[in-house]
Amino acid sequence: MSDKIEHICVMGLGYIGLPTASILATKGYKVTGVDVSPKVVDTINEGRIHIVEPDLDILVKSAVNSGNLTASLSPVPADVFIIAVPTPFKEGKKPDLSYVAAATRAIAPHVKKGDLVILESTNPPGTTEEIVAAELGAAGHNTTEDIFVAHCPERVLPGRILIELIENDRVVGGINEASTQKAVAFYESFVRGEVLSTTAKTAELVKLTENSYRDVNIAFANEISMIADAEGVNTWEVISLANRHPRVNTLNPGPGVGGHCIAVDPW
Repeated sequence: MSDKIEHICVMGLGYIGLPTASILATKGYKVTGVDVSPKVVDTINEGRIHIVEPDLDILVKSAVNSGNLTASLSPVPADVFIIAVPTPFKEGKKPDLSYVAAATRAIAPHVKKGDLVILESTNPPGTTEEIVAAELGAAGHNTTEDIFVAHCPERVLPGRILIELIENDRVVGGINEASTQKAVAFYESFVRGEVLSTTAKTAELVKLTENSYRDVNIAFANEISMIADAEGVNTWEVISLANRHPRVNTLNPGPGVGGHCIAVDPW
């Protein structure tokens, strides 16, 4: 078993998976990005992108031309597997974790002793252990001794993804201490922000806490706006004056929450 990481397989080439794969490729890793869409795979292999994000097109083209980034419909053997697939909610606002389970089952035949499997998707506490580790275990892998499993949620803002993937602090939690240490060392190889260690379940709840905090504060600002309008008071003046309090920082009201995370995760 070698601790050297050379090849990385990223499952899911969306708003997190593709930027992550591209950054890792420019850091010298050999990266295989996997997606279920043939159109997405073909587009990336042509050095183009299917999503909108500043400078991502330049990074992907460079990574593909260097030979360090290849897109595929199927996973391949690697030293690190990163799962960055959607986790939408289904009927009854229950999380749909089928994509996480499917991605884990897909990589299971390619995982070998000493490999690191990281879940970056946002998910309920316990998912890393109860789905990722459990699926790997069901495939015959020993996740307490041979395979390292961890969770590291992304914490980026669309429009600044390439910057924040590197500059932001990251929270990393393994299913055991060895997994945590292995994952922390990996992120420290390309993240300039501080890499903070904890448990997998704590890391999962941290991400939900962050997005719920944002959701609540956005909703609060909009509630103040509606009350001010009903009372014939200037919303902006109310917020501006309230924010002169040293411990108040009300956001500006707007159309509400949006994006890929905040509208979903608090549920």
